[in-house]
Amino acid sequence: MNSGELKTRLKQFALRIIRLSENLPNTVTGRTIANQIIRSGTSPGANYRAACLGKSDKDFINKLKMVEEELDETLYWLELLIESEIIDRKLLNDLMTENHELLKIIVSSINTMKMKLKSK
Repeated sequence: MNSGELKTRLKQFALRIIRLSENLPNTVTGRTIANQIIRSGTSPGANYRAACLGKSDKDFINKLKMVEEELDETLYWLELLIESEIIDRKLLNDLMTENHELLKIIVSSINTMKMKLKSK
């Protein structure tokens, strides 16, 4: 997958998170999770774009680690939505699958870059 395709997927993921957060219940819990998931779910795309402009391989890896952390945090909020029974698991399955896939891609990229650095 090239960087342009990944940028697009991360942006689409962010848009899905935005739509999800807009549809969470207007309760203390719903608003709290909406605020958290909107931050963690939209930042991977922005951080990946910044990574692509990295000044060095180490900078690239550091920014990818931020993407990894934000995707993992988003997964946590999605799990909370399911386990607290705010949203039915079936409604979030596709979004969680995309989250896992994006996380795998980012981790693979980090590992590839680390191997590249070691071989220099």
